[in-house]
Amino acid sequence: MITPRNPAGPTSRPVRILRGISAVLASFLAFLVLAIVLGAYFPAIPKAGVIGPVLGGQYPFHVALTALVAAALAALAWRAGLVRWGRTVTVVTTLCTLAALVIGGIQFQAAKNAGTDVSFSEVFTELAYPAAKPNTTKTYASPEGKPLRVDAYLPKKTPGKKTPAVVLAHSGGFHTFDKSDLRGTGRWLADHGVAVFAVDYRLAAPDRPTWDKAPQDLASALSWVQKNADDYGVDSSRISLGGMSAGGTLAMNAAYRLQNGTIEASEGTTPKPPVSVVGFYPGTDVTQMWKDDVAGTREAAEMFTGGTPEQYPDRYREVSPTSDIRPGLPRTLLVVGDRDRSARPETITDFGNALKKQGVSTEVKELPFAEHAFDDVYGSLTSQTSRQILLHFLTENTH
Repeated sequence: MITPRNPAGPTSRPVRILRGISAVLASFLAFLVLAIVLGAYFPAIPKAGVIGPVLGGQYPFHVALTALVAAALAALAWRAGLVRWGRTVTVVTTLCTLAALVIGGIQFQAAKNAGTDVSFSEVFTELAYPAAKPNTTKTYASPEGKPLRVDAYLPKKTPGKKTPAVVLAHSGGFHTFDKSDLRGTGRWLADHGVAVFAVDYRLAAPDRPTWDKAPQDLASALSWVQKNADDYGVDSSRISLGGMSAGGTLAMNAAYRLQNGTIEASEGTTPKPPVSVVGFYPGTDVTQMWKDDVAGTREAAEMFTGGTPEQYPDRYREVSPTSDIRPGLPRTLLVVGDRDRSARPETITDFGNALKKQGVSTEVKELPFAEHAFDDVYGSLTSQTSRQILLHFLTENTH
């Protein structure tokens, strides 16, 4: 007697393998996107609240696409026999797709409200700093015999027309990174009519605090730009000072103390105060940075000052922008993400309100679903929006 062959036999093994692969990949991707989305919406969730605002806020459309892939794989496993599991994962990943698209939609609306000419091609292609190069690099000072350099990003010269300018200090917790981190912002602003001078400053180390050096270096950089304004086609009356994170702290500290007459340049002539000052997600109170101890802020504060607030209260007070709030300070722009854990939005808002109470012209911009260093991803919607906000601030009332 001949036993009939089972027609499903030859395909059963491939089906099981395909089902298993689909199930594993769908499970992994579903867990990942769910953690990102939940963390983006609810930053208080442990661990997910750290990665969610970063990945969900900077890559919402990428997260949505990943969730769609997970949904497709789950649906495939569902059709292959894992009905209950496949149905559940398909529903979860579909909801994650919608949630990620909502983040992107809210950020898109914020971009349009800021007047941003949104480029969706950049959203998907510019995932890091672009390979932009400065027009020239010069030494602006050599304190302690070590040269400090400045990258100049310059607009095309127009005969008879001078441009506004900004001296920008990089982020890095007072002890790391360099001026090249500003190349994307520098080139973009230059292409839109603002000269940018991205500067290095003396970085702190465990055995070398720079609380009495780095702010003075920014004063020297400002002095150098003011002195060489004509050579670069810059209007010397429209030179601003700004920075990102720790660079923003240094910029505000230097700008306010120049206005108050309590700081001198580390080298060269002490400059006139800048016409305005910019702080992107800055630390406004270095003592508070030490107390909060979020994402390395305590280590950065101690390295910068040489110790704790208890050891050196005068140093902490001197380098904190909160110590110099008074009438007559330069016009100020503060930009922060509403998910920032280290430069908390409520802290930035309170600082801005304190400036306003003293009659200082101050703008506070809070970007949705944005964490600290939201402009690290050059093409993200928040990065595009922040550049437009900065451009408007530097150019308004200057024509």
